[in-house]
Formats: sequence, structure tokens, C-alpha cells
Amino acid sequence: MLHLLVRTLFTYFMVLLSLRMMGKREIGKLSIFDLVVSIIIAEVSAMALQDLRLPIWHGALIIMYLVAFQIGMSFLSMRNRKIHDLIEGRPTVLVANGEINDKEMRRTRYNMNDLLMQLREKNIANVADVEFAILETSGKLSVFEKAEKMPASAQDMGVRVAKTKMPVSLIVDGHLDHDKLEQIGKTRKWLLKELHELGVKKVEHVFYASWDGVKLHVDRMDDLQKPGDDTLL
Repeated sequence: MLHLLVRTLFTYFMVLLSLRMMGKREIGKLSIFDLVVSIIIAEVSAMALQDLRLPIWHGALIIMYLVAFQIGMSFLSMRNRKIHDLIEGRPTVLVANGEINDKEMRRTRYNMNDLLMQLREKNIANVADVEFAILETSGKLSVFEKAEKMPASAQDMGVRVAKTKMPVSLIVDGHLDHDKLEQIGKTRKWLLKELHELGVKKVEHVFYASWDGVKLHVDRMDDLQKPGDDTLL
């Protein structure tokens, strides 16, 4: 009994430490890659508790290998966009300007019942009232209502509303997305000029930058952020 108690406590703290090392997002949002690693850790832990003939360090070593692999792949995905998209996937726009994207719905095997249920959960009864509905890599559906359909909207007050534009991420973790830059009809020279006006010398110094059709929003790397400095235009 004492031997079983020790193995149980050791396995418990080993799994707890592993999940802490893998990051808090493991609890709140599991990607496909994170889910696979978590399932294997659970299976290895169960084997270590059920089969007392197996050395306890055997299961602990497997778990440490999995944690190291997960952390290593996370760092690689942060540095390389292609690896990130391969492991995590990309968000998918299912609804744009009130129109359902049939092609993406079929590709992601997301049926109308799923879509309507998610919209109802967000108190939206009509797809036509949706400006954008985006299926995130975690499986969560992010929904943005049309401006004129929001509570206390400008339409209710008789004010003309400008059409909502989808923000485009130009820089993520210091990496410039040339495809997105071409998508908004801008050049690298234009972006560098905008960054220089904000006091940012290099693209690598930017943690995140997005363009909403009117303004460039820039967030510098934490270690380059000056006290009281606001880089949002």
C-alpha cells in the first residue's frame, strides 16, 4: 500500500509539473498537437499506476521526453510560420459580410447545424446579421456582428455607419507576412516608413502589427517598450 501511495503521489506531481512546463494554454485552449501530447501523457501515467512491475522512472522519462518535444515544437512554431500553420492550423472565415463561405464549410466539415447553434449561443438568430464568423484553430467560433445590429447602434440613432473591415495581421513575433502586406495593397517600404514614424527601427522589434484599413496598430517587443510609451496609432 505504501509503495502504491508513493507511486501515485510521484505520478501526480510529475504530471502537474509537466503541464505547468508546457504552459497555461494547455488548460484553456488545446490545439491538436497539444491534445495528442496530453493524451499520451495521460496514458503513460495510467500505465505507471496500473502496472507496479514497471519502474516508476520509466514513465517519468517518457513524460519528460514528451514535454521537451512539445516545448521544442512550440519554440519552432513561434519562429517559423510554416511550421506553426502545419501544427496549429489557420483560422478559417466561415461567414463574411453575412454570406456563408460554402467551400470553407465543406473543407472544415462544419455543418449548418453547428454554425447556427454557435450563433444562437451568442444571441444571434440570423446569419445575415454577422459581419465575420471565424473558426479558430482551437475549434471556437469567433463572431462579429454587423455594426448596425449591435445594441444601441448608430443605426438606431440615425447615424451613417462605416462598413467594418477585417483587421489584417502584418507582423507577428517579429516576422513580416508578405502575403498579407500584398493583400492590403501596401509595400514593405510603406510599412517601414510607418514604423520609423513610431520610432521602431526594425520589423524584428515588433511583437504584433495589424492594419484595419485606416490605422496601423503596433505593439513592440516587451524588452524594447519604453515606460509610458504607447505605439498604437
